[in-house]
Amino acid sequence: MIRCKRVYEPVAAEDGQRVLVDRLWPRGCKKESLALDAWLKEVAPSDELRKGFCHDPALFDEFRLLYRGELAGHPERWQGLLAMAERGTLTLLFAAREERFNNAQVLAEFLEDELERRGPPSSPVCYADQ
Repeated sequence: MIRCKRVYEPVAAEDGQRVLVDRLWPRGCKKESLALDAWLKEVAPSDELRKGFCHDPALFDEFRLLYRGELAGHPERWQGLLAMAERGTLTLLFAAREERFNNAQVLAEFLEDELERRGPPSSPVCYADQ
């Protein structure tokens, strides 16, 4: 399961693996207060894309499309997140005020799509009649 949560919300037992997915460190947060398992700056949108979006909900559809393109072009940046999600709950942490229109939501959708695309492993054809 993949969840998204603001870094300013309290840590909870059901968070599972907690990964900060923003390029910049959140304002006013001490590193020890976040209880992070990882900070993956490289999985965040490029500076150019982040600055162009400016957290404007009117630009979110275009941002989503461009960010998904960046993600598709660099699987090495998010493969580890898929492994975490397959093992249990993965909480993507973000600092944006807007809880629906942010990079963590797009990343979560992207990862869910990847997990679904992978699907359960199929059995080899040679064992089909056994």
